[in-house]
Amino acid sequence: MYALLEGLRVLDLTRLLPGGYATQLLGDLGAEVLKVEDPWQGDYMRWMPPRLPGTKESSLFWGLNRNKKSMTLNLKSKGGKEIFLNLVRRYDVVVEGFRPGVMEELGLGYEALKEVNPGLIMCSISGYGQDGPYRERAGHDLNFVALAGVLGLTGEAPDRAPVVPPVQFGDLGGGALMAVVGILAACLARQRTGRGQYIDVSMLDGMISLMTMVFMEAGAAGPGHLQRGNMLLTGALANYNIYQTKDGKYLALAAFEDKFWQRFCRIIEREDLARRDHLQDPAVQEEIMQVFRGKTRDEWMALLGGEDICCEPVLEPAEVKEHPQVIARRMFMELTHSGAGPVEVVAPPLKFPGAPPREVLPPPGYGEHTVEVLTGELGLTPEEIQKLKEEGVL
Repeated sequence: MYALLEGLRVLDLTRLLPGGYATQLLGDLGAEVLKVEDPWQGDYMRWMPPRLPGTKESSLFWGLNRNKKSMTLNLKSKGGKEIFLNLVRRYDVVVEGFRPGVMEELGLGYEALKEVNPGLIMCSISGYGQDGPYRERAGHDLNFVALAGVLGLTGEAPDRAPVVPPVQFGDLGGGALMAVVGILAACLARQRTGRGQYIDVSMLDGMISLMTMVFMEAGAAGPGHLQRGNMLLTGALANYNIYQTKDGKYLALAAFEDKFWQRFCRIIEREDLARRDHLQDPAVQEEIMQVFRGKTRDEWMALLGGEDICCEPVLEPAEVKEHPQVIARRMFMELTHSGAGPVEVVAPPLKFPGAPPREVLPPPGYGEHTVEVLTGELGLTPEEIQKLKEEGVL
């Protein structure tokens, strides 16, 4: 972990995946993240299966919440609102993932918060954004990728049903990553102006943005072109496709440029296929399919692995951890759980050689730092904290 964002303080009101991943990225970069959870359930990803062995804690939660603290606070109560506003005075960023309008109903919308902290940056992550006819509509990742057109391009052929993606692209790419970009941009702007920003992140908007190549290709080729099997990078090209090998495994061939494709054709001794105007010919694709079925995946990698042609094996998740490039990049790490022992998690993707390091903190227990925050930040006494607990504020 790194201390690049040391001094940046973040209040995290989010639950589940998009906000959790976004604020974890900020924490990995050195921001101080305080997870504010309700006192009756908290982030319900904490309790979702699969659970860490011998515990009631979710392994999913452990993948999204390192380098954070946690406190419980009832934002629906008068006392909870007062405490939250006192925290806002001391923090730089608020990240929330409620439906549009909820923070305003609580009396904690951006206009109210910037009254107590004009430099505050507030980021709202929602499915469809803060305006438009879908602003209050419920949704999850599968809905966002469906409306963005991503789902319509999955599946084996136009006459086959789309398939559920194994990664939550809308939550992560359309939501979390866009939120982090927006927050960092707002931080830079605040250095110049001293003013905060409100950031409206829509996961649907984010996914449509990530579909740029698809929509630009369709705009040039015509509306009828926008379907599975016709798009250049979704199965139409023989040199950019997935092929099954003799042992039933798969290889991803991405020899998109002429130099890669011609070299590949020379290696398989099929230079007759090297002409670029043949790439969308189904017969050429069938020829390549037959070629790949002649060897196992390992045999192909022994032949092609050292060649400059952009061909890689399609790995199962368990194989990913053993890949030499993944090991070299240290993309998995262990966190210590007091009850379950070492817990393997995916490491941060960003590398900053030479940047100041920071200690890696395991995910916080539910409300683990409530007393610490109230006494250290706000100066409350044990008696005052006990009273707040009795009143249902904590």
